[in-house]
Amino acid sequence: KMADDSRFPDVNTDGSEKSEEMEIVVNVGGVRQVFYGDNLNQYPETRLAELVNCLSGGYDSIFSLCDDYDPGKREFYFDRDPDAFRCIIDVYYFGEIHMKKGICPICFKNEMEFWKVDLKFLDDCCKAHLSEKKEELEEIARRVQLILDDLGVDASESRWKRCQKCIWKFLEKPESSYPARVIAVLSFLFILISSVVMCVGTIPDLQVVDAEGNRMEHPTLDSIETACIGWFTMEYVLRLISSPNKLHFALSFMNIVDVLAILPFYISLTLTHLGAKLMELSNVQQAIQALRIMRIARIFKLARHSSGLQTLTYALKRSFKELGLLLMYLAVGIFVFSALGYTMEQSHPETLFKSIPQSFWWAIITMTTVGYGDIYPKTTLGKLNAAISFLCGVIAIALPIHPIINNFVRYYNKQRVLETAAKHELELMELNSAEGKAAGSRSELEDLSREGKDDPFYSSRIKVSHSDTFIHLLSEEKNYRTRLQSCK
Repeated sequence: KMADDSRFPDVNTDGSEKSEEMEIVVNVGGVRQVFYGDNLNQYPETRLAELVNCLSGGYDSIFSLCDDYDPGKREFYFDRDPDAFRCIIDVYYFGEIHMKKGICPICFKNEMEFWKVDLKFLDDCCKAHLSEKKEELEEIARRVQLILDDLGVDASESRWKRCQKCIWKFLEKPESSYPARVIAVLSFLFILISSVVMCVGTIPDLQVVDAEGNRMEHPTLDSIETACIGWFTMEYVLRLISSPNKLHFALSFMNIVDVLAILPFYISLTLTHLGAKLMELSNVQQAIQALRIMRIARIFKLARHSSGLQTLTYALKRSFKELGLLLMYLAVGIFVFSALGYTMEQSHPETLFKSIPQSFWWAIITMTTVGYGDIYPKTTLGKLNAAISFLCGVIAIALPIHPIINNFVRYYNKQRVLETAAKHELELMELNSAEGKAAGSRSELEDLSREGKDDPFYSSRIKVSHSDTFIHLLSEEKNYRTRLQSCK
């Protein structure tokens, strides 16, 4: 490098040229842009503003900011994305930045960090897109890290910890091994058998009469029910014992459903043997009957083994706003048409509309196009009101349905993309570990092997190196792009 400042034209040795009047040329990826100092100095902390005052500092100052420099043209060269740069320079003219369609949000964020432009200048709509993309990458990194944690074996862990992890994988992750898939299928079959037994047990022809003349379930069905409850209990206890975070496990929605599916059996059993001593027999039987109804909660256990049901649950959570609008539309329509129906039907001597609250039932089954026919209008105006009510009901129901379906499809496709991306990332890590580490990290592995595999930190160091080298979302390095971030 040369330090002769005389090669820079139009710059006095004392740096007396006004930076506001200075004109610089920036070449980003082959695209030339001309800037003036008065525009750039509005944001003095940005990289372009620093270019205005770097000429007097010599080549060291210049090349710390750009990739190359032509002193004859006073042109700065940058090997960056020109499309993102066109968006970023809007901050100097409009005070805000918008991302163009087709630019990766993570790449755009890195470009803004390179040009030292604060993210607060990014418009709110673009910030939302950036946050969504960031969450997707974090989810991919989390899934990859979970897989790596399952594959890695930490020698520093006790035998009990390793046993807990093995049981957790065996019961919670059917994809981990063939026996785990068999256990998942068995659990699914027990849920179906228990649900079928609950329904079949209500058929009068299959029930038996006890000594007091009361009908009860067949003993065979009762034995099957007991076996299913035993399986559910054993499964829940093992999962609770092996859970890494027992408080989170106990408060999880699906685990609460499991408890609700198991508890009625044991409470009924307790009341059967001890309740007669504490209360009348009729009260005990009513309590047992009420608890048996709670057995329907076990059908929700199917969601644990069905990705479709899980997707539906999350889609409904994302659609609370649309569901609220649907209920609001129906509530307004029910109130209006029931009041009109009651008023119009009062002139008929055999009216079925006795009151407005009673008319709510007619409005509900009419607007939802069910139409049981137990309550119906008899006057001409009442029939006209009924026709308008079910037409409005169809419109009110149809309007929010499309956004709800879109939320379901979007979330379902997103989950499939995340699963595919996580698998692809693992394949890339294996490829890089086989090729890249053979040249760059072989010495490190040899040093670790010399230290001995009995070192308690041996396997964990291997695992961290294997993960953090390629999934940079799991580390603090931000100096270069990753494959996931270069998804433009």
